[in-house]
Amino acid sequence: MNFAHNRLCSTAGWARRVETELIPWGLEGVDLGDDVLEIGPGFGATTRALVDRVPALSAVEISERYCSLLRSELGDRVAVTQGDATALPYPDGRFSAVVCFTMLHHIDSAALQDRAFSEVARVLAPGGVFAGTDSRGVGGKFKLIHIGDTLTLVDPGALPARLGAAGLTSVQVDTTQRSLRFRARRPA
Repeated sequence: MNFAHNRLCSTAGWARRVETELIPWGLEGVDLGDDVLEIGPGFGATTRALVDRVPALSAVEISERYCSLLRSELGDRVAVTQGDATALPYPDGRFSAVVCFTMLHHIDSAALQDRAFSEVARVLAPGGVFAGTDSRGVGGKFKLIHIGDTLTLVDPGALPARLGAAGLTSVQVDTTQRSLRFRARRPA
């Protein structure tokens, strides 16, 4: 992330929005089960909002700097692993749920996003859920904070087919808010 994006995502205002709007809307009606993986938590506003909502939380983050920050702040409450969402370092069928919030557009290409979706399907237990949100790229401020940063927007209309191609079913995509919200399941 560039400087402006880093600054925004580390603010108390963003953390408050995550806690009061993004997580409640993104996970409304979703049963995460007892062993959850968050991919791409960045500064960890979403991780801090999730940690007391689930029995066990793991997080995989590509930036070692962010991993160190999460480990120092959350200690053993979250199992933080430095890794890539396109090659998840976990065994098949490990998690009851995988979640991600406002991070998919930070993956370099649609092909790599699709590889991440396949990895999510692989690490989900049968019947497990993949849920989260991503930005839709609405507004000039959003584009400004991504200057010099990765910005690969997810087309909400194409997302069901892409998640289906990864092996996920029962796909739902909602664009009634500023962000898009999605849910899908690994077949039981």
